[in-house]
Amino acid sequence: MKFMVLVKATKESEAGTMPSEEMLTAMMKYNEELVKAGIMLAGEGLHPSSKGARIRFSGPKRTVIDGPFAETKELVAGFWLWQVKSKEEAIEWLKRCPNPMNEDSEIELRQVFDAEDFAASDPTGEVRRKEEELRALTESRRG
Repeated sequence: MKFMVLVKATKESEAGTMPSEEMLTAMMKYNEELVKAGIMLAGEGLHPSSKGARIRFSGPKRTVIDGPFAETKELVAGFWLWQVKSKEEAIEWLKRCPNPMNEDSEIELRQVFDAEDFAASDPTGEVRRKEEELRALTESRRG
């Protein structure tokens, strides 16, 4: 099963403070362990929300809201996408993670839906087949 691992933002990350060389080295070592174990599918750090935007949907209307956004603790500063056997395995890996911030921080773990989770909404399977085609095309373009 897949999990999205969300590194929550802090005041420092939202201020654009870059990680120290020591922290980068520790995170690279951790990422290397994740890759060698076949856990890590993807992972990236994110710029502060001041460089981002949100799109608000209300019926047919779309409104663009430029950052920065309030409530720093609700923002995301980075992510990993992991393939693991269970939520417990993901939690065990997370416990080994270096603190990704220079201050108290938090990481959120969220399970990613599988195509089969949408079976009730897609009784013919047509949407899932199309999604599989798109995923195969995406993979082929990555090389």
